[in-house]
Formats: sequence, structure tokens, C-alpha cells
Amino acid sequence: MFVEVCANSFQSAINAQNAGADRIELCSELAVGGITPSYGLLKEVMQILEIPVNVLIRPRSSNFSYSEEEFNIMKEDILLCKELGCAGIVSGVLKEDNTIDVERTKELVELAKPLSFTFHRAFDWTPNAINSFKELSDIGVDRILTSGQHKAAVVGFETLQELLKISDNKTIIMPGGGIKAENILLFKEAGFKEIHFSGTAKPAQKEVKVPMNSGNLLYEIDYPVSDSQLLKKMIGLVK
Repeated sequence: MFVEVCANSFQSAINAQNAGADRIELCSELAVGGITPSYGLLKEVMQILEIPVNVLIRPRSSNFSYSEEEFNIMKEDILLCKELGCAGIVSGVLKEDNTIDVERTKELVELAKPLSFTFHRAFDWTPNAINSFKELSDIGVDRILTSGQHKAAVVGFETLQELLKISDNKTIIMPGGGIKAENILLFKEAGFKEIHFSGTAKPAQKEVKVPMNSGNLLYEIDYPVSDSQLLKKMIGLVK
């Protein structure tokens, strides 16, 4: 079975290679589902790693509907990945109603060539898995990373099996989400050719004097931005 490890740092990438992974998906910030890694991290990984590197192209956390400026950032990041010799791109765009933005996603697929293209777990937000699969297959997506539209792939196993059946191995269905040592063989025995997991071990927590994490800024559907009126007010107070 072909193993892709979701690596959120340089050390995770090295650990994945040393453990025998076939490929990594490089990203940052697993806590928010992953975002595009920095140029420095990407360059260092590409210089050191010997296994293929796919790169997550996601400019921010939260939803998968992007402004024109964000979409331009995604395209620039894809061009950078091509320059650095990456093996593939992991990305995708949804519309406001969470259906596949076929036009924009196709543009990313074409721009990424000859790199492979994986449509990421935005797929799990779409209202109809079968229709979404057909749309992505038609525009030439190489694989779909999905938990079967549930929080964990074991829960979405039935949907994953249905997708595997209709894919006929032309568009790879790669289960991901909650894959553990206790359930990984289930997917191999079901006939899936690729699997995706991070294998992350939770570090021991130490008390810090000044916390830097802000849970009140984490949003699943929308994302926080600097407010123009508040900025003007505060800047005006000190200018």
C-alpha cells in the first residue's frame, strides 16, 4: 500500500522518510486542517528529502471559498512548487454553497501540470460525494483525499467504498482522517491503493507563562480579519 504522511514540519518530514513513507504532503498548522508551508520550510525539505513531496496549497484556514487575491496567491505558490521540483499539488476550491468550484479548480489543475493534483478534504464539505467525484474526475484530478464526508474515515467507510467502486482506479481515492494503527489494515483489505495520515504523537504539555494560542480566533466556516473601522480608531488615537 502506498503511504503518504502529512508532515507539518521539517522534523515530521524527516521522520516520515526514515519510517518508510512513500511520499509526504507538506503543510503547516495541522490544528486548523493545514495551510501552505513557508518558502523556507519548503526549500529546506526539497533540498534534504529523497521521497516525493506534495504540497498543500491553502492560503488560510477556515472555508475553501477564496477571494480573487487569495486565488492569485494560490497560483503563485503552485508556480513556486514547480520551480522547486515538487512532485504534486494538494488543493481545491469550493463555491459559497460548498459545491465544487469546477472552473477555478480546473485552472489550478492545468497550472500544476505536469505535477500531480490531489483535491484535498474540502471534498468532505460538498453536498453530494458522487456528483463531486464525477466533476473532479472530468477535469483531470489525479486523486481525492477524503474521509468519506465524515469526521473520520472509519465512520465514512461506506462512502469511501462507494467512491472506490465508481473510480475504477482511474482517479485515486485516498482515505485520510483519523487513520490509526488500530484501523489502517481495514483500508488495505478493502482494496484502497493509497492511504494518508500524520502519525502525530501528542507532546507532553508544559505550563507557559504567557499563552500564545488564541482559541477564540479559530472558526470553522469563516475566518477573522482586521477590522477597518477598529484599525482607524486605534491608529487615530496614537497618531
